[in-house]
Amino acid sequence: MALRTLETLGDLAGKRVIVRCDLNVPLDGTEITDDGRVRASLPTLRALLEQGAKVIVISHLGRPKGTPKPEFSLAPAAARLGELLGQDVVLAADTVGESAQEAVANLADGQVVVLENLRFNPGETSKDDAEREAFAAELAKFGDAYVSDGFGVVHRKQASVYDLAKALPSAAGYLVANEVEKLGRVVNDPETPFTVVLGGSKVSDKLGVIENLLPRVNRLVIGGGMLFTFLAAQGHAVAKSLLEAEQLDTVKGYIDEAAERGVELLLPSDIVVAEKFAADADHEVVAADAIESSKFGAEGIGLDIGPETARAYAEAIRTSKTVFWNGPMGVFEFPVFANGTQAVAQALTEVDGLSVVGGGDSAAAVRTLGFADDEFGHVSTGGGASLELIEGKRLPGLEVLGW
Repeated sequence: MALRTLETLGDLAGKRVIVRCDLNVPLDGTEITDDGRVRASLPTLRALLEQGAKVIVISHLGRPKGTPKPEFSLAPAAARLGELLGQDVVLAADTVGESAQEAVANLADGQVVVLENLRFNPGETSKDDAEREAFAAELAKFGDAYVSDGFGVVHRKQASVYDLAKALPSAAGYLVANEVEKLGRVVNDPETPFTVVLGGSKVSDKLGVIENLLPRVNRLVIGGGMLFTFLAAQGHAVAKSLLEAEQLDTVKGYIDEAAERGVELLLPSDIVVAEKFAADADHEVVAADAIESSKFGAEGIGLDIGPETARAYAEAIRTSKTVFWNGPMGVFEFPVFANGTQAVAQALTEVDGLSVVGGGDSAAAVRTLGFADDEFGHVSTGGGASLELIEGKRLPGLEVLGW
């Protein structure tokens, strides 16, 4: 079945439309450090406002665990949303209580109200169907239609994502529809050569992605902390580098399968090894198959791919037609160990085809390193949701919209 999109809801002029956004922005106190998720919500919200709809924005922020906590208030996100929309945006002091009821009742056509953090209500994330449905029913009283536009949560069976979509006429917003289209192309219709670049700390986080994509890819590129489990599976010592010993047999299986399928498996030829996990740690570049030959010996810890590897990975990416990347190549938060991630990100901007940054730490990395979202074919707004879709899983928040 096809995903229901915004157009299927018909004319929404004068209608109350509840929009589930993802305003789960990173904060330093009350200051937003990256407003990418707020900006990502704008196309759908502007389309609704131009129609003359009354827009009720709902979202979560952080993990307050069902209790109102000031540090998890959506106030900074609501203020930023107002700035970007160029209008006053009222923030209700609760989710379905008197403040929310009054704010919605006072909405005029073409105006926006934001309800307070959904996770202040235990019904939002409850595992009990009845409790979730009860909270969704309270939210549904505020709307005539529902639009799902928070891709970062569509893999969660939560009240505002799943149950509310069943309680009202519902459809996907532009952000969610675009995510499904772009990520769907990666899984189902990639132009070749098709390269998948995986990094991050753990192999165990990427098992589903590797299993689903290994039969489809031309190249599999491995970096980040997970690379050391691959090196260890080949029989190399990795000193104090991150290692998931329980995944060694699984990784050996992937290495064998890649060879059998003719998939080019790219592993590092050199590694940046440091004396400790710190931004100012002494470090040196050594061959990937001789990590313990560094001056730190068996105490060394690998924190980035080396320059030779970075060049090889960049060339593999640049010569591809479809690239999906999830997970940094090293500890990009420390500038001295960000070179591998920088090289991969730069190469993705030069792809003559579809380049997808798979959300989560990868999206944070490209912004931290000074790249703009529009330099890539697509920057996903969902980390876990992106991975689960790429893994081929059915996502509750999309299934309820007909996908």
